[in-house]
Order: sequence, then structure tokens, then C-alpha cells
Amino acid sequence: MGKVKSIMLNVWFILISSIGGYLFTLAGMSIGWMVGTLLFAGILSFWRPAFLKLGSGQKGAKNYWLLIGQFILGIELGQKINVSVLSTFKENWLTIAIMLLLSIIFSLLSGVVLWKLGKTDMLTSFFGTTPGGLSAMSGIAAEAGANTAVVSIIQLIRVFLVVGTIPMMVSFLSPGHSAQTAAMTEPASAVHQGMATQLTLTFILVLAALAGRYAAKLLRFPAPWLLGSMLGVAVIKPLTEALAGAPVFPWWPHWFIILSQIFIGACIGSRLNKGMFKGLARVFIVGLLGSICFIITMLGYAYLVSKVTGMNLITSILAFSPGGIAEMATTSVVLHADSTFVVAVQVLRVMTICLILPPLFGFLTHRIDKKKHATSYHVS
Repeated sequence: MGKVKSIMLNVWFILISSIGGYLFTLAGMSIGWMVGTLLFAGILSFWRPAFLKLGSGQKGAKNYWLLIGQFILGIELGQKINVSVLSTFKENWLTIAIMLLLSIIFSLLSGVVLWKLGKTDMLTSFFGTTPGGLSAMSGIAAEAGANTAVVSIIQLIRVFLVVGTIPMMVSFLSPGHSAQTAAMTEPASAVHQGMATQLTLTFILVLAALAGRYAAKLLRFPAPWLLGSMLGVAVIKPLTEALAGAPVFPWWPHWFIILSQIFIGACIGSRLNKGMFKGLARVFIVGLLGSICFIITMLGYAYLVSKVTGMNLITSILAFSPGGIAEMATTSVVLHADSTFVVAVQVLRVMTICLILPPLFGFLTHRIDKKKHATSYHVS
């Protein structure tokens, strides 16, 4: 009976928090469900009203809500890694590889600067400056034990800067298209697939995601529910398309990713406390300057790629901007840029960063903690 009551209290807390997500989407933010839910959950976490007590001794919402959110997000990202993405990488591998290397180097440098000047711990600094997406990085940081308040704020600063400036800037570069809207319609071939077929495909993807999660846990990947599910779906979806001889479209409604954002936002927000926000003014300033430098660096690289390769400037800017996949992809459709290339680069950036950097951060943190322990032992 106690478990049922705990689940109901968690559901009630998440529902109340999701009101913030809905209000933020009214402002036109595609990631508003996550941002608004996180904000409202944080307010409720500080306020702690009697009717929203999650249980005695419980610090925030139960962790399985975060894992469910990561699992859904992993399946969503995995579906974006298709044959066209891989062929795009094959055709432009050097350009994309340099961009990925620049992203990793700059995120490490920004993390070191934030660590030294922002007075935060190293793990939190690195997760905050990594351009892997707000949902992914905040979720992985929560599992790794980083300060999720700082990570979420630094990630939000970059997302707001990119989403608030890049689409507007490229709209000026593409006169005549800025007022158009993109209708995200379902592919025609998906209409001819029966609901039973689509549900079967969804079931196959979920099984693949579970298998990927199991493999990721065995291999000691960070955030196995996110990375494992993403890789499992990325492997199985092209195989099913190869067997079918045509693109396949599982039943995967848009509200699934909304649920993912709500679960992740509510869980992270529910764990916020006053101690996390000490010295945040310094962190905000350093994070803001770091994000501006990062964006300018990637814009410069996008311009250079456009000049050297002859690639459309708008396509290059949207592909290499350190923003979200959904935001940059939608803008590319509206402005008639090469949306396949934009999605390919953005997905590959997220996938590469999520696979390489979290284990590296953990290794560096472990090494530094070990040195500190050894130093303190010799001193004593």
C-alpha cells in the first residue's frame, strides 16, 4: 500500500510540475516541456507544500521516472540515426570529424575555465559545458552525481542563446523564406502501413532498446538507459528497413518525447536545493561568456566550411551550431536548407559526445580525487 501511495504522490508531483512545461510551450519553445517542468518542479522542491510531500526521507521524485524519460529519449535519438545519416557522414566525414573534434576540445577547455573560475567541482563543470543537449546532459549528470542545478543552468544559457539568435540570423540570410512555416507531415509511405504493422515495429524497437540498455550496463556505459537504448535502436532500425526493402515508420507519437521531457525535468527539478545555488552568479557569468565564445567559434567554422566546400551557408550554420536537434532541424525545413545534413551532423554530435565525454569526465574526476586523497594521506 505504501508503494502505491508513493507512486501516486510522484505522479501528482509530476503532473503539477508539467503545468510549467505547458506554459513554456505557449511561448513557442520546442524544449519548453523540459525547461518549464524543471523550473516548476524546482519551485515546488523549494516550497515543499504539505499536499506534495513525496514521502518521508525521499529526496525528489523516484529515480525510475528519470530512467523512463532517458529510455524514451534514447529511442527517439536512435531513430534519427538512419542510413541517410550514415551516408551523409560518409560523404562529409572529414568536415564532420573536425567539427566533432572542435566540439570536444572546446567543451573541455570551457569546462576547465568554469571549474577554475566558477568555483564548481570538475564533474559539474564538464557536464555543464558539453554541447550534448539539455535533456541528455542533465539526465546523465544527475546519474553521475554532478550538481544538476548548475549543469541545467549552463545548458539552458547555451540553448537560449542558440535558439534565440541562430534561426533569426539565418532568416535574414535567406530573404523570402523567414515567414514560411514548415508542416511536419508524416511520410506518405507511413500512411499505407497498417496500425498493426506500426505497433509491431514499435515493439521491436522497444525490445532492441532494452537489449541495448542491458549491453550498455554490462559494458559499464554511463546512463545505460539513454545510451544503450539509443544504440540498440540505431542498430535494429536499419536492419528492419533492409529486410522490408523500404523505410519503416513505427507508431511513435510526438507526445512520447513530451513525456520524456516532463519526466526528466520533474526528476531533476525535484532534487534541487538551496545549497546547489551557492556562488551561482559567478557560474552564470563564466557560463554565459563560455557559451558566447563557443557559438562564435562554431559560426566561424561553419562560414569556413561554406567557403571551402561551397556548401550552402545556412545549411552549414544550422548543422554546426551547438543547439538542439529539433530546433535546428525545424529551422532547416522552414528555410529550405539541407535538413538531412543538418540532422545528421546534430545527431552525430550528440551521439559522439554522449559516448565519449561522460566516461572521460568520470576518469578525470577519479584521477583527481585519487591524487587529492594521496596528497592528504602523505600530509597527515
